[in-house]
Amino acid sequence: MNIIDIQRISCDTHVPENTQIEQWANVALHEVSECIEMVIRIVDEDESAQLNETYRHKFGATNVLSFPFDVPEGIELNLLGDLVICAPVLAREAQEQHKTLMAHWAHIIIHGTLHLLGYDHIDDTDAQKMEEKEIALLKTLSISNPYDDNFTL
Repeated sequence: MNIIDIQRISCDTHVPENTQIEQWANVALHEVSECIEMVIRIVDEDESAQLNETYRHKFGATNVLSFPFDVPEGIELNLLGDLVICAPVLAREAQEQHKTLMAHWAHIIIHGTLHLLGYDHIDDTDAQKMEEKEIALLKTLSISNPYDDNFTL
């Protein structure tokens, strides 16, 4: 059983219940055979902006930041890493993209968890692989392709 530590720093009222957040993360972790530990920290725009600037050298808050944990050689630890999710940014994006808030939360948690598992979208080939994986995982939750311009639930 995976251990997902959820830290609620943001006071945003539109944050899903912990059980729902855990379910979405576990959807992305379903192919991992060992028990995984990870942290999902839900923050406000100030903390997101500070972390984004410090670690990515980009200005402003962002929807999700992933911080994979690099286990030192010789240490037996299944700590995958941390996700930092900015609740106000997710709420704004969902509205702007005409998506339900919960579908967008599911997508961003799966997206971030896949980053922790090593997926990326730096080049077009990697982006396509990651998007295909996200689409397939979201489909198991009956959520439509979030990259489709005609997105519907």
